[in-house]
Amino acid sequence: MSDEGRAQGTPEEEPQDPNATDERRKPQPYRALGPNTSAAWVPEPDDLEHAEALEEAYGVAGVADDIAKSSSGGAEAVVGRWDSPVGRVMRTVLAFIVFFAIVFFVWELFKWLFGDPWRFENVLGTGWDYFHEPPFHLLQANDLQLPHVWDIFYALTQPVQRNQDDSLFVYLVGAAFATWRSAVVGFAIGALIGVLLASIFVHSSVAERGFMPYVIASQAIPIVALAPIIAAALGRGQSAVVFIAVYLTFFPVTVAQSRGLRSPDPRSLELMRSFAASKWDIYRKVRLPASVPYLFTALKVAAAAALVGAIIGEGPGGVKDGLGRAIINFNQQYISGPEKLWATILIAALTGILFFVMVRIAEVLSTRQRTSGSAGGQSGSASAKGA
Repeated sequence: MSDEGRAQGTPEEEPQDPNATDERRKPQPYRALGPNTSAAWVPEPDDLEHAEALEEAYGVAGVADDIAKSSSGGAEAVVGRWDSPVGRVMRTVLAFIVFFAIVFFVWELFKWLFGDPWRFENVLGTGWDYFHEPPFHLLQANDLQLPHVWDIFYALTQPVQRNQDDSLFVYLVGAAFATWRSAVVGFAIGALIGVLLASIFVHSSVAERGFMPYVIASQAIPIVALAPIIAAALGRGQSAVVFIAVYLTFFPVTVAQSRGLRSPDPRSLELMRSFAASKWDIYRKVRLPASVPYLFTALKVAAAAALVGAIIGEGPGGVKDGLGRAIINFNQQYISGPEKLWATILIAALTGILFFVMVRIAEVLSTRQRTSGSAGGQSGSASAKGA
């Protein structure tokens, strides 16, 4: 204040103290007001109307946003749990559960409108019988073409044959494991071949121009037509099944990995070259980490393709214990028991989903590891700069 103001007796304004106590509550450290503020308020939802005053008093901005965030902390915590590695896997599983629920509902709704008449006797032990006569009739919705969902699940609890003790579910689980085992072997070999081919194509344009057209053309032949040829060439057995799984796996991995290895920013590649980094160092430290999202996208597609190829190959391959052989056997018995074939298809679908979820778990763990490594590297750099 000027000397003239003091001479007139004007009281001097007291400077605002950030540590002053509000009449409503005690002062507490406010973590969001920045490094230049020693103490401030922890905002509460009812402080929203005083946000401008708080910003002016402490010389900061964003108090209103922080108050809004503090009031919605519970919702953010829930969202954070769903974004965690376990939460992302659970979202995938939940999506499949919802999908099957919708399919079963639409299935039974179609039967309710167009299927054969059906009756429930003694519902839940109440002695009440329920009879339904669909308003319309379609041949495609009768019990032979499209059995009820509960009949399919009931068939899983029944013996495979009259003289056997094992239930259909136990038999199909064993068959699914045998098929999945062959698919996993082919999947691993095909993925390795795809990564190697993509690595060669990225570093050699001559090899890419020479071989990529043949890689693409190899997928033009339907696998149903190619499977008997492969079985005849390799002989009957698991080798033909594994080869078909390899054949269907390597193509999506090759294409996606080639794109992923080319995805890094050219400036990052130039920076590595300016430090005289070798091609191997550039590949290991820049290209390969950048290609991981592309690789897992292809692996999720290839997992389902490998399982389908294994199921198809078990027929001409002469494999006796697998889902492919079970589908052939129950298709021959379809007139006497259509539920068994549909139950086999259901178990095959669940096996494919399980394979997909396993790849998804590997993707989440890989992403978490890369994120942790990046955060650790950044904190280490910050500590070094501070020192």
